[in-house]
Amino acid sequence: MPTYKYKAIKVSGDRTTGTFTANSKREVVSMLKEKNYYPVEIKEVVEAKNIEFFSFLNKVKTKDIAIFCRQFYTMLDAGVTIINCLDILSKQTENKKLRQEIIKIYDEVQKGLTLSEALKKHNEVFPDLLINMVEAGEVSGNLDVIMDRMAIHYEKENKISNKVKSAMVYPIILSIISLVVVIFLLTVVMPNFISMFEGTGVELPLPTRILLDISDGIKKTWYIIALFLFILGYIFNKYKKSERGKRYFDNLKFKIPIVKNTTEKVVTSRFTRTLSTLLGSGVSLIQSLDIVANVVGNKVVADGILQAKEDVRKGISLAEPIKNIRVFPPMVVSMIMIGEESGSLEEILDKTADFYDDEVEAAMEKMTTALEPLMIVFMAIIIGAIVIAMVLPMFNMVNTLQF
Repeated sequence: MPTYKYKAIKVSGDRTTGTFTANSKREVVSMLKEKNYYPVEIKEVVEAKNIEFFSFLNKVKTKDIAIFCRQFYTMLDAGVTIINCLDILSKQTENKKLRQEIIKIYDEVQKGLTLSEALKKHNEVFPDLLINMVEAGEVSGNLDVIMDRMAIHYEKENKISNKVKSAMVYPIILSIISLVVVIFLLTVVMPNFISMFEGTGVELPLPTRILLDISDGIKKTWYIIALFLFILGYIFNKYKKSERGKRYFDNLKFKIPIVKNTTEKVVTSRFTRTLSTLLGSGVSLIQSLDIVANVVGNKVVADGILQAKEDVRKGISLAEPIKNIRVFPPMVVSMIMIGEESGSLEEILDKTADFYDDEVEAAMEKMTTALEPLMIVFMAIIIGAIVIAMVLPMFNMVNTLQF
């Protein structure tokens, strides 16, 4: 459906400009006349065709959603209507992809849809958690409070995500540097160095001959190797995104010693904070667990939460099935039990989430501290083995001359 940009004026002289998604210009004219405006100019907005190719650069991140919620709350709290909030956000949002989606939502709300209904039509951009919370806010009449809570939630979620990404920067950079150094040694340094021994009659040691064969293979068939790695990476990525792949790798995270502790802390922080936010907004426990399962970010834990939901539906307290998942620390189970008994589950979960936010930061530092020496040792072994293979012919030549 095309988007039209319009300019219009009232009899009183008030002017307005904006965009509207419609089937034709006639629909835009009808919409303006209903608001007592007379169209001055209506143009169809033509989007550039090459934008899709670079769409990954405009991906809507958690930070963008947090800013969206924070600005929406500020305007609602100041008495601005939802329509005007969307109109203002459609003009000042920096992320291009999000701005385009807000424009579409603005048009849909103008046509009579509620905010949550409009957000549902764009669930590839707006998280299910936000959509469900907005719907709860519309029903209860406290949308401003909901937006404030969601802003806080996504700000903290963004903080955790940044910690995870920061912890992985060093290992990734070191891995790339190691790979480049190894390829450079094999394809450039080693052949030139070994060429000095050709014609001397010295027999090259087995390790040296093996590395020379690898070097020749890389230089002669690099395009085949690159194609193979590309296909392998594509297959791996497809498997990783499949249900079976997600379950396998998410389960693997709880078995690798260095990663296990960090994964548990991140999952616990997301679970407690999201559940606290939902319960504090009036969403039922059953519905909250259903939403949390989609937000927690681990398929194994999500399956356990869905099973816990069925147990709670049967009348069992939440603490028992959460304990059976065997992922959450004993402290979390105890805090849930206390919260259920005291009737203050929301507050206790919120305090628990704050505690584990700090634990995530400590776990990230420990993981990075443990990975750094391991990767340096691994890099030293690989490069050291190549250097030794290069030097071995020199020792053989010295032994031959002495003999």
